[in-house]
Amino acid sequence: MDVRLRALKESDLEQVMNWRMDADITRYMKTDPKLTLEIQQEWFRRIRSDPAVKYWMIETGGKPAGIIHLEDTDWEARITSWGYYMGEKKSRSFQLAMALEMSLYDYVFDELKFREIRSEVLSLNRAVIKLHQVCGNAVIREGKGEVIKKGVAYDVTHLALERDVWLEKRKSLRYEKIDFAGTAEYKKDITDNSME
Repeated sequence: MDVRLRALKESDLEQVMNWRMDADITRYMKTDPKLTLEIQQEWFRRIRSDPAVKYWMIETGGKPAGIIHLEDTDWEARITSWGYYMGEKKSRSFQLAMALEMSLYDYVFDELKFREIRSEVLSLNRAVIKLHQVCGNAVIREGKGEVIKKGVAYDVTHLALERDVWLEKRKSLRYEKIDFAGTAEYKKDITDNSME
């Protein structure tokens, strides 16, 4: 796979905005936003200065293809949450989804030394929930009707993966490693927040 990750840049915002309003993407997201470039720029200013949030652009074949991120990061408790989507349909594959998810777990547990990573998935997205469970995630809660979109209530599945579970589980899994810590910006985070 020709896959590379890099820090999100301001010049990506229009592309991200278009993906984020695509019905094919939003059907699995908790919101159906109506965005403008100004709204995106304000969002980018907020996340760029927030140590609890990290966004990567996923590139395939040298071109932007999707977004993967960490959020709600608690550096003291060593817990974070994550999510991702592929904006470019032609770049979507089970192999890439596995490689991204498993490589992110390696980054969170090996590089950042976290103890847990969490995710929330609309319960109708059974394929993603199954992939998370294959990686060792446990369902910790089913939120009935937690998300309302256009007057329709959706259930949300809350999952968590603990460090020890992942370190054991990955021994039985095969995946192509993707480098999450390759940019200077994210290497600095590892150094600044390392456990002494």
